[in-house]
Amino acid sequence: MRVRRAGLGAAAVLLALLTGGCVSLPQSEALRENPPANLTARVELARVPYHAQEDYLCGPSSLAMAFNAAGVPASVESLTPQVYLPGRKGSLQAEMLGATRRAGLVAYTAQPNLEALMRELAAGTPAVVLLNLGVGWWPIWHYAVVIGYDLDRRKFILRSGRKEREEWSFSLFEYSWRDGGDWSLLALPPGRIPATASEADFPSAVAALERAGKTREARVAYRALLERWPDSLVGLIGLGNVEYALGDPGAAEAALRRAAAAHPGSGAALNNLAYVLAERGKLGEAETTARAAVALGGATLEEARKTLDAILARRLSRP
Repeated sequence: MRVRRAGLGAAAVLLALLTGGCVSLPQSEALRENPPANLTARVELARVPYHAQEDYLCGPSSLAMAFNAAGVPASVESLTPQVYLPGRKGSLQAEMLGATRRAGLVAYTAQPNLEALMRELAAGTPAVVLLNLGVGWWPIWHYAVVIGYDLDRRKFILRSGRKEREEWSFSLFEYSWRDGGDWSLLALPPGRIPATASEADFPSAVAALERAGKTREARVAYRALLERWPDSLVGLIGLGNVEYALGDPGAAEAALRRAAAAHPGSGAALNNLAYVLAERGKLGEAETTARAAVALGGATLEEARKTLDAILARRLSRP
């Protein structure tokens, strides 16, 4: 992805397209006709720090603002080596997500619509967004941070490039945002759940933090997740795994027992529980649990067989 400064030619074409009525903007039109219920009319997260963008460094500067807002020290200089790709003269979304997780934050890709974006802002979370400042045949990709909105004036408030505060109409923002798939990134402290998160999508964001090696932060995030969704399979297995990794097999067993009870058809829950039971010396129950995991078959069958074989070997080796 090449990130360039928008030229006057692209801006003029974009303005002409919008004012000439050549573009359909369904989200902006829906917001005008049916403003969201129970949403604060105006929000501005003025305390979000500002980091000016140098050429091609909109990715690092946007992340620095989001990280600082989440309480993590960061600067454009510290983030540039992590996300800036000299060959592309810009930053890809994968690097942005990875750097967020390495910082110990949950990287959550918000729902791709304007109302969800506003609800996250109303909850106090700024959003890094990917915009096309050009047009389809001449894209000029750019990261910015949305820090607020005004429903009555139909404006979004951004920290963008070399401007600490910039107002964009809903229609201009929608047009610029949609070419990037309406992508936005929330960088969240581990104990915080996005306002628009669902059980279907948030657990995967926490699991990605665990895979990034941030085990302690993942434990905090899993615990918060389970307060909201107590029977989440990903949450319960994930919590069991990180508790075990952090040296608390008792807590791991408790979490995995909950997972197996709530999801008796989950081979992964039974297999992981069998492993932890065996490690705790409860070989009889571990064997029974492992056999149940094997009987379920499915994608975890091979791992379940390995667990069962290891348990049987341990039982045979006992005097």
